[in-house]
Amino acid sequence: MIGIIDYGMGNLRSVEKALHRLGYTDAHVIDSPQQVLHARKLILPGVGAFADAITNLRDRMLVGPILTQIRARRPFLGICLGMQLLFEISEEGGEQRGLGVLNGRVIRFQPTEHRFKVPHMGWNALRIERKDNPLFEGVDDGAFVYFVHSYYPAPQDPGVITTSTDYDGPFCSSIWSDNCFAMQFHPEKSQAVGLKILDNFAKL
Repeated sequence: MIGIIDYGMGNLRSVEKALHRLGYTDAHVIDSPQQVLHARKLILPGVGAFADAITNLRDRMLVGPILTQIRARRPFLGICLGMQLLFEISEEGGEQRGLGVLNGRVIRFQPTEHRFKVPHMGWNALRIERKDNPLFEGVDDGAFVYFVHSYYPAPQDPGVITTSTDYDGPFCSSIWSDNCFAMQFHPEKSQAVGLKILDNFAKL
Protein backbone atom coordinates (compact mmCIF):
# COMPACT_ATOMS: atom_id res chain seq x y z
CA MET A 1 0.00 0.00 0.00
CA ILE A 2 1.08 3.56 -0.75
CA GLY A 3 -0.11 5.53 2.26
CA ILE A 4 -1.01 9.21 1.84
CA ILE A 5 -0.89 10.60 5.37
CA ASP A 6 -3.91 12.60 6.53
CA TYR A 7 -3.06 14.93 9.40
CA GLY A 8 -5.67 17.54 8.62
CA MET A 9 -3.62 19.57 6.10
CA GLY A 10 -3.00 18.84 2.43
CA ASN A 11 -4.32 18.00 -1.01
CA LEU A 12 -4.86 14.38 -0.07
CA ARG A 13 -7.52 13.45 -2.58
CA SER A 14 -5.69 15.17 -5.43
CA VAL A 15 -2.60 13.06 -4.75
CA GLU A 16 -4.70 9.90 -4.37
CA LYS A 17 -6.59 10.58 -7.62
CA ALA A 18 -3.35 11.24 -9.50
CA LEU A 19 -1.92 7.89 -8.38
CA HIS A 20 -5.17 6.09 -9.20
CA ARG A 21 -5.07 7.68 -12.67
CA LEU A 22 -1.61 6.14 -13.09
CA GLY A 23 -3.00 2.73 -12.14
CA TYR A 24 -1.84 2.57 -8.52
CA THR A 25 -5.15 1.62 -6.94
CA ASP A 26 -3.32 0.54 -3.77
CA ALA A 27 -2.73 4.24 -2.95
CA HIS A 28 -5.00 5.25 -0.06
CA VAL A 29 -5.41 8.10 2.39
CA ILE A 30 -4.46 6.90 5.89
CA ASP A 31 -4.74 8.62 9.26
CA SER A 32 -3.73 6.22 12.06
CA PRO A 33 -0.32 5.27 13.49
CA GLN A 34 -1.01 1.61 12.69
CA GLN A 35 -1.75 2.37 9.03
CA VAL A 36 1.45 4.39 8.73
CA LEU A 37 3.47 1.49 10.13
CA HIS A 38 1.92 -0.98 7.68
CA ALA A 39 2.39 1.10 4.51
CA ARG A 40 5.15 0.06 2.11
CA LYS A 41 5.56 3.63 0.84
CA LEU A 42 4.52 6.93 2.43
CA ILE A 43 3.54 10.32 1.03
CA LEU A 44 3.26 13.36 3.30
CA PRO A 45 1.46 16.19 1.48
CA GLY A 46 0.83 19.54 3.10
CA VAL A 47 -0.69 22.98 2.67
CA GLY A 48 -0.81 25.64 5.38
CA ALA A 49 1.20 26.70 8.41
CA PHE A 50 4.22 24.76 9.65
CA ALA A 51 3.32 25.10 13.36
CA ASP A 52 -0.20 23.75 12.83
CA ALA A 53 1.15 20.87 10.76
CA ILE A 54 3.74 19.65 13.27
CA THR A 55 1.21 20.07 16.11
CA ASN A 56 -1.35 17.97 14.23
CA LEU A 57 1.22 15.25 13.56
CA ARG A 58 2.14 15.12 17.24
CA ASP A 59 -1.47 15.23 18.48
CA ARG A 60 -2.40 12.35 16.17
CA MET A 61 0.66 10.35 17.34
CA LEU A 62 2.00 10.12 13.79
CA VAL A 63 5.53 11.46 14.35
CA GLY A 64 6.90 8.23 15.84
CA PRO A 65 5.50 5.94 13.13
CA ILE A 66 6.70 8.27 10.35
CA LEU A 67 10.24 8.32 11.77
CA THR A 68 10.15 4.55 12.29
CA GLN A 69 9.29 4.01 8.63
CA ILE A 70 11.94 6.45 7.44
CA ARG A 71 14.58 4.72 9.59
CA ALA A 72 13.40 1.38 8.17
CA ARG A 73 14.23 2.80 4.72
CA ARG A 74 10.68 2.78 3.42
CA PRO A 75 10.34 5.12 0.40
CA PHE A 76 9.05 8.47 1.65
CA LEU A 77 7.83 11.46 -0.37
CA GLY A 78 7.20 14.91 1.14
CA ILE A 79 5.19 17.40 -0.90
CA CYS A 80 5.30 21.19 -0.29
CA LEU A 81 4.76 21.61 3.47
CA GLY A 82 5.53 17.89 3.74
CA MET A 83 9.02 18.69 2.45
CA GLN A 84 9.52 21.50 4.95
CA LEU A 85 8.49 19.27 7.86
CA LEU A 86 11.49 17.01 7.24
CA PHE A 87 13.88 19.74 8.40
CA GLU A 88 15.01 20.78 11.88
CA ILE A 89 13.66 24.32 12.19
CA SER A 90 11.20 26.60 10.43
CA GLU A 91 11.17 30.37 10.73
CA GLU A 92 7.42 30.36 10.17
CA GLY A 93 5.63 31.34 13.39
CA GLY A 94 8.92 31.64 15.25
CA GLU A 95 11.47 28.90 15.71
CA GLN A 96 9.31 25.83 15.13
CA ARG A 97 10.95 22.41 15.36
CA GLY A 98 10.25 19.93 12.58
CA LEU A 99 10.85 16.20 12.25
CA GLY A 100 14.62 16.71 12.11
CA VAL A 101 15.21 14.06 9.45
CA LEU A 102 17.38 16.52 7.51
CA ASN A 103 19.64 19.26 8.82
CA GLY A 104 18.70 22.77 7.81
CA ARG A 105 16.19 25.57 8.17
CA VAL A 106 12.98 26.56 6.43
CA ILE A 107 13.16 30.25 5.51
CA ARG A 108 10.83 32.83 3.98
CA PHE A 109 11.09 34.53 0.62
CA GLN A 110 11.87 38.22 0.93
CA PRO A 111 10.11 40.27 -1.76
CA THR A 112 12.55 42.66 -3.42
CA GLU A 113 10.55 43.98 -6.36
CA HIS A 114 6.88 44.08 -7.32
CA ARG A 115 7.36 41.19 -9.75
CA PHE A 116 8.65 38.90 -7.00
CA LYS A 117 5.59 38.58 -4.84
CA VAL A 118 5.19 36.39 -1.80
CA PRO A 119 3.78 33.79 -1.90
CA HIS A 120 5.50 32.36 -4.93
CA MET A 121 2.55 31.03 -6.89
CA GLY A 122 2.34 29.52 -10.36
CA TRP A 123 4.50 27.68 -12.87
CA ASN A 124 8.27 27.79 -12.71
CA ALA A 125 11.17 25.81 -14.16
CA LEU A 126 13.32 23.13 -12.55
CA ARG A 127 17.09 23.14 -12.85
CA ILE A 128 18.20 19.56 -12.32
CA GLU A 129 21.25 19.56 -10.05
CA ARG A 130 21.55 15.77 -9.63
CA LYS A 131 20.67 13.54 -12.56
CA ASP A 132 20.80 10.36 -10.43
CA ASN A 133 17.54 11.09 -8.58
CA PRO A 134 15.23 8.25 -9.75
CA LEU A 135 12.14 10.43 -9.34
CA PHE A 136 13.34 12.71 -12.14
CA GLU A 137 14.06 9.96 -14.63
CA GLY A 138 12.40 11.05 -17.87
CA VAL A 139 11.99 14.66 -16.67
CA ASP A 140 13.80 17.27 -18.75
CA ASP A 141 15.98 19.99 -17.31
CA GLY A 142 13.89 23.16 -17.48
CA ALA A 143 10.57 21.36 -17.06
CA PHE A 144 7.83 23.50 -15.53
CA VAL A 145 6.00 22.57 -12.32
CA TYR A 146 3.43 24.28 -10.11
CA PHE A 147 4.33 26.09 -6.86
CA VAL A 148 2.33 27.70 -4.04
CA HIS A 149 4.54 28.66 -1.08
CA SER A 150 6.05 31.47 0.95
CA TYR A 151 8.77 29.38 2.65
CA TYR A 152 11.38 26.96 1.36
CA PRO A 153 14.07 24.76 2.95
CA ALA A 154 17.76 25.63 2.99
CA PRO A 155 19.51 22.27 3.55
CA GLN A 156 22.73 22.29 5.53
CA ASP A 157 24.14 19.71 3.12
CA PRO A 158 23.91 21.05 -0.45
CA GLY A 159 24.47 17.51 -1.69
CA VAL A 160 20.84 16.58 -0.98
CA ILE A 161 19.52 19.25 -3.38
CA THR A 162 18.34 17.58 -6.59
CA THR A 163 16.62 20.53 -8.26
CA SER A 164 16.73 24.27 -7.81
CA THR A 165 14.35 26.91 -9.10
CA ASP A 166 14.87 30.61 -9.64
CA TYR A 167 12.62 33.15 -7.94
CA ASP A 168 14.68 36.31 -7.50
CA GLY A 169 17.56 33.92 -7.03
CA PRO A 170 17.87 30.13 -6.79
CA PHE A 171 16.16 28.13 -4.06
CA CYS A 172 16.01 24.41 -3.28
CA SER A 173 12.93 22.94 -4.97
CA SER A 174 13.55 19.23 -4.30
CA ILE A 175 15.79 16.97 -2.24
CA TRP A 176 16.86 13.34 -2.04
CA SER A 177 18.57 11.66 0.91
CA ASP A 178 18.63 7.84 1.06
CA ASN A 179 14.96 6.76 1.02
CA CYS A 180 13.62 10.30 1.56
CA PHE A 181 12.45 12.31 -1.43
CA ALA A 182 10.70 15.66 -1.21
CA MET A 183 9.69 18.57 -3.38
CA GLN A 184 8.48 22.10 -2.75
CA PHE A 185 6.22 22.07 -5.80
CA HIS A 186 2.98 20.12 -6.22
CA PRO A 187 3.41 17.13 -8.56
CA GLU A 188 -0.32 16.40 -8.38
CA LYS A 189 -0.94 19.84 -9.95
CA SER A 190 1.96 19.75 -12.41
CA GLN A 191 0.26 17.87 -15.24
CA ALA A 192 2.38 15.38 -17.24
CA VAL A 193 5.65 16.25 -15.48
CA GLY A 194 4.11 15.78 -12.05
CA LEU A 195 2.46 12.51 -13.03
CA LYS A 196 5.83 11.23 -14.27
CA ILE A 197 7.42 12.05 -10.92
CA LEU A 198 4.63 10.33 -8.97
CA ASP A 199 4.88 7.32 -11.29
CA ASN A 200 8.62 7.11 -10.68
CA PHE A 201 8.05 7.22 -6.90
CA ALA A 202 5.39 4.51 -7.03
CA LYS A 203 7.75 2.27 -9.01
CA LEU A 204 10.59 2.47 -6.47
